[in-house]
Amino acid sequence: MNDICCIGHITLDKIVTPRQTIYMPGGTSYYFSHGIYHLNDYKHYKLVTSLAPSEYKSANELRDKGIDVEIIPSQHTVYFENKYGENQNNRTQRVLAKADPFTVEKLKHLEARFFHLGSLLSDDFPLDVIKFLSQKGVLSVDAQGYLREVRGENVYPVDWSEKKEALKYIDILKVNEHEAAVLTGSSDYGEAIRLLHEWGVKEVLLTLGSEGSLIYAENTLFRIPAYPPKEVVDATGCGDTYMLGYLYMRNKGASYAEAGTFAAALSTIKLEKSGPFCGTEQAAADIVCTSHLIPEILSC
Repeated sequence: MNDICCIGHITLDKIVTPRQTIYMPGGTSYYFSHGIYHLNDYKHYKLVTSLAPSEYKSANELRDKGIDVEIIPSQHTVYFENKYGENQNNRTQRVLAKADPFTVEKLKHLEARFFHLGSLLSDDFPLDVIKFLSQKGVLSVDAQGYLREVRGENVYPVDWSEKKEALKYIDILKVNEHEAAVLTGSSDYGEAIRLLHEWGVKEVLLTLGSEGSLIYAENTLFRIPAYPPKEVVDATGCGDTYMLGYLYMRNKGASYAEAGTFAAALSTIKLEKSGPFCGTEQAAADIVCTSHLIPEILSC
């Protein structure tokens, strides 16, 4: 029995800027797995990913670190192209290849206390996978992929067509402010959280970047502070880092607020460097202990 099992595609990312073109692995499962390796208790963690044999290197690098990795062979690897102009806010994104979706048949043997689905595209995890895994453990889902649809090579923002049915089976849902607004039709954070909870989610995590995050569980709304970084270097993977910190601490029996503050501290450390989180559990604990910022309980 694993404590935490992350399921998701490792991607091949092509990043094009006016000065260079680089290729690197990415995706929720990549950032989650490399990050959890740096925490004290990762031995009962498992990654399940799906990619083409030509890209097995990125999974084997994790195996070399001692991470338990299961590969489901796919004809293709998810291949994102991100093209930036001189202004880094101007980005065009294409999907040059898609991996096979995950199926119940390929996942039915898994056992874990927590399952985290790192969705990247809307068809990565069909509804029957959500229903099945919800019966086997606490089910955590990152909503981002369900709000991206590929037509041809282009990515389009969409609503999650099966959300009302799927959310009944999801214990922990992570969204950012934009995803929450798309899912609920409300830009009011409190209203969006309440709607997601009413639709079935037990723990709603709403990340707000430098404004911190909100956690709603057991009829209580917690405001989790964002700890200021020494410098902002690379925000890529910060949401995945937040989730690995939150689930890591919830598995240890931490309260919602304790898990949220630890997750926020991990995200701050990640923000200060490019690539996946490579700090330490102690460093995150020190940030929480030495900061004057504390969680608040809000009326909801």
